[in-house]
Amino acid sequence: MSTTEATTEQPFSRIKVRVTGLVFCGTEVALLRRDRADSTHYTTIGGNVAAGEDFRAAAARELQEELGLAPDQADDLELIGLADARVTRPGPTAAPRKIHLIYRTHVTPEVRATLATQEFDELPDGSHEVGTIEWIDYRKTADLPLFPPIGKVLAQLPTPQAQLATFELEPVTDQNYTWI
Repeated sequence: MSTTEATTEQPFSRIKVRVTGLVFCGTEVALLRRDRADSTHYTTIGGNVAAGEDFRAAAARELQEELGLAPDQADDLELIGLADARVTRPGPTAAPRKIHLIYRTHVTPEVRATLATQEFDELPDGSHEVGTIEWIDYRKTADLPLFPPIGKVLAQLPTPQAQLATFELEPVTDQNYTWI
């Protein structure tokens, strides 16, 4: 085996865990909208778990970093679902397999009024991509370009407090999702 073959990473050979916080205020859920030159897409609020970090603590940290939501301002985080993503993506490194742990919490209108309206994601060149926090009626998320693609499942909930129809969501692959 050559050195190149030994060090070339195969797609999905690494596993990363991403935590997602669905923050509800009444029937609206906070999503991060990113407008790009050729598309608009949405993501849930969250990010990768650091090595050795507790999952729930990571979700709370991400909500604080991206929304300014302190843990004592919301209901306890409730783990409601899991999504397994193996999607090819552009770039020089092999795509990791990402396990998305989906948490839910609820805030009051008074807390919502204090939360961030933009999120700044640092790019490799040191610049920032600006995302807009948008509050959307959860029943209208079915057709949004949302990642992880949980909009159809969310839209089917009878109430924001209801359990998802299934804990483990349909795996996200190149066959049912195109990287935006």
